[in-house]
Amino acid sequence: MNASWPNVSHDYRGAHVLVTGGSHGIGAGIAAAYRDAGAEVTITGTRPSAADYGTDAVGYRYLQLELTDNRQIQAVADALPRLDILVNNAGCNFAASNEYEPEVFARSVQVNLVGAYRMARACQAKLAGSALPGGGSIIGLASMTSYFGVTAVPGYGAAKAGIVQLTKTLAMAWADQGIRVNAVAAGFIRSNMMKYFESEPAMLEPVLARTPMRRIGDPSDVAGAVLFLTSAAARFITGQTLPVDGGYSVVG
Repeated sequence: MNASWPNVSHDYRGAHVLVTGGSHGIGAGIAAAYRDAGAEVTITGTRPSAADYGTDAVGYRYLQLELTDNRQIQAVADALPRLDILVNNAGCNFAASNEYEPEVFARSVQVNLVGAYRMARACQAKLAGSALPGGGSIIGLASMTSYFGVTAVPGYGAAKAGIVQLTKTLAMAWADQGIRVNAVAAGFIRSNMMKYFESEPAMLEPVLARTPMRRIGDPSDVAGAVLFLTSAAARFITGQTLPVDGGYSVVG
Protein backbone atom coordinates (compact mmCIF):
# COMPACT_ATOMS: atom_id res chain seq x y z
CA MET A 1 0.00 0.00 0.00
CA ASN A 2 1.34 3.42 -0.95
CA ALA A 3 1.80 5.62 2.12
CA SER A 4 0.30 8.53 0.18
CA TRP A 5 -2.96 6.61 -0.30
CA PRO A 6 -3.69 4.85 3.02
CA ASN A 7 -7.02 3.42 1.84
CA VAL A 8 -5.97 2.47 -1.72
CA SER A 9 -3.77 -0.29 -3.10
CA HIS A 10 -2.84 -1.33 -6.66
CA ASP A 11 -1.47 -4.63 -7.90
CA TYR A 12 0.58 -4.21 -11.08
CA ARG A 13 2.68 -7.36 -10.73
CA GLY A 14 3.58 -8.65 -14.18
CA ALA A 15 2.87 -5.30 -15.87
CA HIS A 16 5.55 -3.63 -17.97
CA VAL A 17 5.49 0.17 -17.78
CA LEU A 18 7.44 2.92 -19.56
CA VAL A 19 7.49 6.35 -17.93
CA THR A 20 9.27 8.90 -20.10
CA GLY A 21 10.94 11.60 -18.05
CA GLY A 22 10.62 9.30 -15.03
CA SER A 23 13.96 10.36 -13.62
CA HIS A 24 12.63 13.37 -11.71
CA GLY A 25 9.57 15.43 -10.81
CA ILE A 26 6.08 14.20 -11.62
CA GLY A 27 7.49 11.36 -13.71
CA ALA A 28 9.54 10.07 -10.77
CA GLY A 29 6.44 10.06 -8.61
CA ILE A 30 4.51 8.07 -11.21
CA ALA A 31 7.37 5.62 -11.77
CA ALA A 32 7.76 5.03 -8.02
CA ALA A 33 4.06 4.34 -7.64
CA TYR A 34 4.13 1.68 -10.37
CA ARG A 35 7.33 0.16 -8.95
CA ASP A 36 5.83 -0.01 -5.47
CA ALA A 37 2.74 -1.69 -6.97
CA GLY A 38 4.93 -4.46 -8.39
CA ALA A 39 5.37 -3.38 -12.02
CA GLU A 40 8.50 -3.73 -14.13
CA VAL A 41 9.27 -0.06 -14.78
CA THR A 42 11.50 1.55 -17.41
CA ILE A 43 12.23 5.24 -17.05
CA THR A 44 13.93 7.69 -19.40
CA GLY A 45 15.88 10.88 -19.03
CA THR A 46 18.04 13.06 -21.24
CA ARG A 47 21.25 12.40 -19.26
CA PRO A 48 23.52 9.39 -19.89
CA SER A 49 22.53 7.52 -16.72
CA ALA A 50 20.00 7.63 -13.90
CA ALA A 51 22.83 8.33 -11.45
CA ASP A 52 23.30 11.72 -13.12
CA TYR A 53 20.02 12.87 -11.56
CA GLY A 54 21.02 12.00 -8.01
CA THR A 55 17.66 10.36 -7.35
CA ASP A 56 16.56 6.88 -6.33
CA ALA A 57 16.82 4.64 -9.38
CA VAL A 58 16.63 1.29 -7.57
CA GLY A 59 14.22 -1.09 -9.25
CA TYR A 60 14.14 0.66 -12.62
CA ARG A 61 15.60 0.10 -16.04
CA TYR A 62 16.95 3.39 -17.39
CA LEU A 63 17.15 4.43 -21.05
CA GLN A 64 18.42 7.74 -22.40
CA LEU A 65 15.88 9.66 -24.47
CA GLU A 66 15.92 13.05 -26.16
CA LEU A 67 12.51 13.73 -27.68
CA THR A 68 14.00 15.82 -30.47
CA ASP A 69 15.77 12.69 -31.75
CA ASN A 70 13.28 10.55 -33.69
CA ARG A 71 15.73 7.68 -34.01
CA GLN A 72 16.22 7.61 -30.25
CA ILE A 73 12.45 7.48 -29.72
CA GLN A 74 12.26 4.40 -31.93
CA ALA A 75 15.30 2.88 -30.20
CA VAL A 76 13.65 3.18 -26.79
CA ALA A 77 10.49 1.50 -28.08
CA ASP A 78 12.53 -1.26 -29.73
CA ALA A 79 14.46 -1.89 -26.50
CA LEU A 80 11.31 -2.91 -24.64
CA PRO A 81 10.62 -6.65 -24.80
CA ARG A 82 6.96 -5.98 -24.06
CA LEU A 83 4.82 -3.09 -22.90
CA ASP A 84 1.46 -2.72 -21.15
CA ILE A 85 1.47 0.95 -20.15
CA LEU A 86 3.09 4.02 -21.71
CA VAL A 87 3.15 7.21 -19.65
CA ASN A 88 4.14 10.06 -21.97
CA ASN A 89 5.36 12.30 -19.18
CA ALA A 90 8.60 13.78 -20.59
CA GLY A 91 8.46 17.42 -21.64
CA CYS A 92 9.57 20.92 -20.76
CA ASN A 93 8.95 24.53 -21.60
CA PHE A 94 11.43 26.88 -23.23
CA ALA A 95 10.33 30.17 -21.71
CA ALA A 96 13.95 31.13 -21.00
CA SER A 97 14.73 30.80 -24.72
CA ASN A 98 11.68 32.83 -25.85
CA GLU A 99 9.03 30.54 -27.33
CA TYR A 100 7.89 33.37 -29.63
CA GLU A 101 10.94 32.69 -31.77
CA PRO A 102 9.72 30.27 -34.48
CA GLU A 103 12.58 27.82 -33.99
CA VAL A 104 12.03 27.71 -30.23
CA PHE A 105 8.26 27.39 -30.69
CA ALA A 106 8.83 24.44 -33.04
CA ARG A 107 11.20 22.78 -30.57
CA SER A 108 8.65 23.07 -27.79
CA VAL A 109 5.94 21.49 -29.94
CA GLN A 110 8.35 18.74 -31.01
CA VAL A 111 9.26 17.85 -27.43
CA ASN A 112 5.83 18.19 -25.85
CA LEU A 113 3.50 16.94 -28.62
CA VAL A 114 5.21 15.43 -31.65
CA GLY A 115 7.62 13.42 -29.49
CA ALA A 116 4.71 12.07 -27.43
CA TYR A 117 2.88 11.01 -30.59
CA ARG A 118 5.98 9.37 -32.06
CA MET A 119 6.53 7.41 -28.84
CA ALA A 120 2.90 6.28 -28.79
CA ARG A 121 3.09 5.22 -32.43
CA ALA A 122 6.39 3.39 -31.89
CA CYS A 123 4.87 1.47 -28.95
CA GLN A 124 1.48 0.80 -30.54
CA ALA A 125 2.04 -2.83 -31.57
CA LYS A 126 3.40 -3.84 -28.16
CA LEU A 127 0.55 -2.10 -26.34
CA ALA A 128 -1.95 -3.85 -28.60
CA GLY A 129 -0.48 -7.18 -27.45
CA SER A 130 -1.01 -6.42 -23.76
CA ALA A 131 -2.89 -8.96 -21.66
CA LEU A 132 -3.27 -6.49 -18.79
CA PRO A 133 -6.78 -6.43 -17.28
CA GLY A 134 -8.38 -3.36 -18.82
CA GLY A 135 -6.08 -3.54 -21.85
CA GLY A 136 -2.98 -1.64 -22.81
CA SER A 137 -2.93 2.05 -21.88
CA ILE A 138 -1.35 5.31 -22.90
CA ILE A 139 -1.38 8.25 -20.50
CA GLY A 140 -0.52 11.73 -21.74
CA LEU A 141 0.53 14.62 -19.53
CA ALA A 142 -1.53 17.71 -20.23
CA SER A 143 -1.50 20.82 -18.03
CA MET A 144 -3.45 23.92 -17.11
CA THR A 145 -1.97 25.49 -20.25
CA SER A 146 -4.14 23.02 -22.17
CA TYR A 147 -7.08 25.20 -21.12
CA PHE A 148 -5.74 28.67 -20.27
CA GLY A 149 -3.59 31.05 -22.27
CA VAL A 150 -0.17 31.61 -20.71
CA THR A 151 1.71 34.30 -22.59
CA ALA A 152 5.20 33.16 -21.54
CA VAL A 153 4.95 29.75 -23.24
CA PRO A 154 2.99 29.84 -26.53
CA GLY A 155 4.64 26.71 -27.91
CA TYR A 156 4.26 24.71 -24.70
CA GLY A 157 0.62 25.77 -24.36
CA ALA A 158 -0.18 24.86 -27.96
CA ALA A 159 1.47 21.46 -27.48
CA LYS A 160 -0.36 20.72 -24.24
CA ALA A 161 -3.67 21.70 -25.81
CA GLY A 162 -2.74 19.30 -28.60
CA ILE A 163 -2.25 16.49 -26.07
CA VAL A 164 -5.92 16.77 -25.10
CA GLN A 165 -7.05 16.46 -28.72
CA LEU A 166 -4.53 13.73 -29.53
CA THR A 167 -5.86 11.76 -26.57
CA LYS A 168 -9.35 11.82 -28.06
CA THR A 169 -8.18 10.91 -31.55
CA LEU A 170 -5.94 7.99 -30.57
CA ALA A 171 -8.62 6.68 -28.20
CA MET A 172 -10.98 6.43 -31.15
CA ALA A 173 -8.41 5.09 -33.61
CA TRP A 174 -6.89 2.40 -31.39
CA ALA A 175 -9.89 1.22 -29.33
CA ASP A 176 -10.34 -1.83 -31.56
CA GLN A 177 -6.77 -2.87 -30.71
CA GLY A 178 -7.54 -2.91 -27.00
CA ILE A 179 -5.58 0.27 -26.28
CA ARG A 180 -7.13 2.89 -24.02
CA VAL A 181 -5.77 6.45 -24.26
CA ASN A 182 -6.30 9.00 -21.49
CA ALA A 183 -4.48 12.01 -20.05
CA VAL A 184 -4.10 13.91 -16.82
CA ALA A 185 -3.93 17.70 -16.78
CA ALA A 186 -1.53 18.53 -13.98
CA GLY A 187 -2.06 21.70 -12.02
CA PHE A 188 0.59 23.30 -9.82
CA ILE A 189 2.56 20.26 -8.64
CA ARG A 190 5.59 20.33 -6.32
CA SER A 191 8.82 19.70 -8.25
CA ASN A 192 12.30 21.13 -8.74
CA MET A 193 10.90 23.65 -11.22
CA MET A 194 8.34 24.77 -8.62
CA LYS A 195 10.84 25.47 -5.82
CA TYR A 196 11.42 29.06 -6.93
CA PHE A 197 7.71 29.57 -7.57
CA GLU A 198 6.84 28.36 -4.06
CA SER A 199 9.48 30.61 -2.50
CA GLU A 200 7.97 33.76 -4.03
CA PRO A 201 4.76 34.79 -2.21
CA ALA A 202 3.80 37.19 -5.02
CA MET A 203 3.65 34.22 -7.41
CA LEU A 204 2.34 31.55 -5.07
CA GLU A 205 -0.43 33.39 -3.24
CA PRO A 206 -2.66 34.11 -6.28
CA VAL A 207 -2.52 30.42 -7.23
CA LEU A 208 -3.44 29.29 -3.73
CA ALA A 209 -6.23 31.87 -3.59
CA ARG A 210 -7.74 30.45 -6.81
CA THR A 211 -7.29 26.80 -5.77
CA PRO A 212 -10.23 25.54 -3.68
CA MET A 213 -8.03 23.00 -1.87
CA ARG A 214 -5.57 25.80 -0.96
CA ARG A 215 -2.38 23.83 -1.55
CA ILE A 216 0.17 22.84 -4.18
CA GLY A 217 -0.09 19.24 -5.33
CA ASP A 218 2.46 16.47 -4.87
CA PRO A 219 3.69 14.06 -7.58
CA SER A 220 1.83 11.30 -5.73
CA ASP A 221 -1.43 13.17 -6.38
CA VAL A 222 -0.83 12.82 -10.11
CA ALA A 223 0.44 9.25 -9.74
CA GLY A 224 -2.77 8.17 -8.03
CA ALA A 225 -4.86 9.38 -10.94
CA VAL A 226 -2.55 7.73 -13.47
CA LEU A 227 -2.57 4.34 -11.75
CA PHE A 228 -6.36 4.44 -11.58
CA LEU A 229 -6.73 5.30 -15.27
CA THR A 230 -4.53 2.38 -16.34
CA SER A 231 -6.24 -0.10 -14.02
CA ALA A 232 -9.12 -2.47 -14.73
CA ALA A 233 -11.31 -0.17 -12.59
CA ALA A 234 -11.11 2.32 -15.49
CA ARG A 235 -11.61 -0.26 -18.27
CA PHE A 236 -14.55 1.70 -19.76
CA ILE A 237 -12.75 5.07 -19.71
CA THR A 238 -10.90 6.28 -22.80
CA GLY A 239 -10.31 9.56 -24.59
CA GLN A 240 -10.59 11.57 -21.38
CA THR A 241 -8.37 14.20 -19.76
CA LEU A 242 -8.64 14.35 -15.98
CA PRO A 243 -7.56 17.60 -14.29
CA VAL A 244 -5.46 16.98 -11.17
CA ASP A 245 -5.32 20.54 -9.90
CA GLY A 246 -7.03 20.91 -6.54
CA GLY A 247 -9.98 22.53 -8.32
CA TYR A 248 -7.99 25.34 -9.98
CA SER A 249 -9.63 24.83 -13.38
CA VAL A 250 -13.23 25.00 -12.13
CA VAL A 251 -12.96 28.49 -10.63
CA GLY A 252 -14.53 31.12 -12.88
